Amino acid sequence: MKNYETTKRILVTGGAGFLGSHLCDRLLRDGHEVVCADNLFTGTKRNIAHLREHPRFEFVRHDVTFPLYIEVDEIFNLACPASPVHYQHDPVQTTKTSVHGAINMLGLAKRLNARIFQASTSEVYGDPSVHPQTEAYWGNVNPIGIRSCYDEGKRCAETLFFDYHRQHQLDIKVARIFNTYGPRMHPNDGRVVSNFIVQALKGESITIYGDGRQTRSFCYVDDLIEGFVRLMNSEPGFTGPVNLGNPGEFTIRQLAEIVIELTGSKSTLVEKPLPSDDPMQRRPDISLAQSKLGWTPQIALRQGLEKTIAYFDDLLRAGG
Repeated sequence: MKNYETTKRILVTGGAGFLGSHLCDRLLRDGHEVVCADNLFTGTKRNIAHLREHPRFEFVRHDVTFPLYIEVDEIFNLACPASPVHYQHDPVQTTKTSVHGAINMLGLAKRLNARIFQASTSEVYGDPSVHPQTEAYWGNVNPIGIRSCYDEGKRCAETLFFDYHRQHQLDIKVARIFNTYGPRMHPNDGRVVSNFIVQALKGESITIYGDGRQTRSFCYVDDLIEGFVRLMNSEPGFTGPVNLGNPGEFTIRQLAEIVIELTGSKSTLVEKPLPSDDPMQRRPDISLAQSKLGWTPQIALRQGLEKTIAYFDDLLRAGG
């Protein structure tokens, strides 16, 4: 059994993405060697440009739907488009990334006898009939809708992880991520936080789908990455899945109003039809993360939004 307190060589797939790049930063700060693998479909070299000369950082351009032959101690599997705009662009490839990517990374972990982490999603709960969502809830997912490539792809990936655990005694950790925001979000990813901030900074109308009464819970990226690290370093017998998100619940309309206030924008709200299969409520029950990991989000929505607005303001001024 490996000593998980020592310096490790760690693979992060999707490491040039929003979450992946923050995870690479954290692992390097913790003293580890990091191999970042990304095909740059939604990730960007800009997110990891500051790491290019770091002596313990290595970038590999790679698509996880193909096997990767590498020697590492741990694997964080984050590779997959995560916003509706991106994952619906090529839905077949999205499913392949979740399913084939999981198979390839699990195969690598099995060969290396390495601990492996799966970045799953609250989307496995679909449009939930249970509120808030606990890990025991099986979900309410449309298997043939326009979001199914992502929802069902991630559900199948969880199945594969637990079958590898049962069949091959693989050491797995599975996190179900709820809405996360912060610097390095893609400005055109269609997610509500980035959409609202960019529209507000540009003085454009802010687009609300439906009447804006649907709710979301928003977790700042630093809090989420802390949850990742705690889960990966938790006792070997604890697999998850574990909800990681901020249980503070806000309506979409409330979020828009806070963004307008913090940016000082003159933007007005415009309502558009609700997209197909868009969940009406989303809030995590984080009791398991609190009890097993000692993890609770620390950064309030306004504080996190201020940091995120500053990032997008700089990005737009630079022509990004």
